[in-house]
Amino acid sequence: MKMRTSLLAAAVLVAGLSVGPSVLPAAATAPAASTAAPSSPGPALEAAIAGLPRADATAALVRVGGKEGVWHGSSGVHDLRTGRPADPAARFRAGSVTKVFTAAVALQLAQEGRLDLDRSARSYLPELIPASYGGVTVRQLLNHTHGIPAPDFPGTTVEEAYANRFHIHDPEDMVRSATAKKREFAPGERQHYLNIGYTVAGLLIERVTHDSYERQVARRVLGPLGLRNTYLPGAAPRIAGPHNHGYQTMRLDDGTTGLRDVSVWRATDGWAAGDIISTTADLERFTDALFKGRVVRGPLLEEMFTLPEVTDIGTGEPAAYSVGLSMKVLGGREVWGKTGGRWGYNAAIASTRDGSRTLVYSVNSTDAKGQGMNRTAETVMVAAYGRP
Repeated sequence: MKMRTSLLAAAVLVAGLSVGPSVLPAAATAPAASTAAPSSPGPALEAAIAGLPRADATAALVRVGGKEGVWHGSSGVHDLRTGRPADPAARFRAGSVTKVFTAAVALQLAQEGRLDLDRSARSYLPELIPASYGGVTVRQLLNHTHGIPAPDFPGTTVEEAYANRFHIHDPEDMVRSATAKKREFAPGERQHYLNIGYTVAGLLIERVTHDSYERQVARRVLGPLGLRNTYLPGAAPRIAGPHNHGYQTMRLDDGTTGLRDVSVWRATDGWAAGDIISTTADLERFTDALFKGRVVRGPLLEEMFTLPEVTDIGTGEPAAYSVGLSMKVLGGREVWGKTGGRWGYNAAIASTRDGSRTLVYSVNSTDAKGQGMNRTAETVMVAAYGRP
């Protein structure tokens, strides 16, 4: 089993924001000043995060940016024991937002001619990808049309996951577990959103660069953009630096159901698909740069805004995931972005295609990784963009 080093950038806050035509003051649950423009989502966002902690969430950090105006807000508590206010600059687990970083690095490598999106994953990793998955291309890994099932993990409940929270999952072992199974569908025929494609993508990045996935993300994205509060934790179970505690509803030791502090948890099962730790300020800077073409440059950026012409394996609806991102029509316009969930934490980045309104949030949700979207997170999304 490989031991992977964690990379931690210095804890320096990013200063300076691009201010649009209307600027709202930073706020917690207090009312915003009357400088809000009529189109500003500020009042709706205040209402969305007011009253925390509550049953579904203990804290929320929100940033809206872009040409239509700027709004920052936070609500809730740093931890339930002390009840002190949530830290708006806190780090948090961003879950599958990691996939956007992984996709960006893969597309940069494609631009350099070091990775071919139309070439099979097996041609890069012949000793790991079996012949039964020989037709899966790099692009299909990144847009979830590969047909590889999920690997096996110990336990199926949140309580069992918690009991195994310090287990170290090796990415190659996860790929072997997944590819030992029968494929879900022929490559390119359907779409099924799973982590495994990005686990393979992380290994592809390592193979073609002869470097660690973590160092490549740091060198190509975190460093150039000055994302000093964003890092990949490796096997480290604690969030380094200031962070608001995450809690999860589960069965407790005395048999009752309640909240357990799940802030300390190894996220090695996510790796290149879901282990990044960041702040709302860093993710806002990343989102702005990504949509302006400063992370992935040239024609390859369109891969992130191109949905495959297939249907979802579960719903039969048109595919909603591109390379790294997903798309949903909110308030009558296309919103592109990515949500992510780890136990105790939900996060998202989102933007209109033209960057006129961006959204980043972290919600310390008590039902993370549940079947539906967390209620507070959903209300924040609707407040920022409108209803589907």
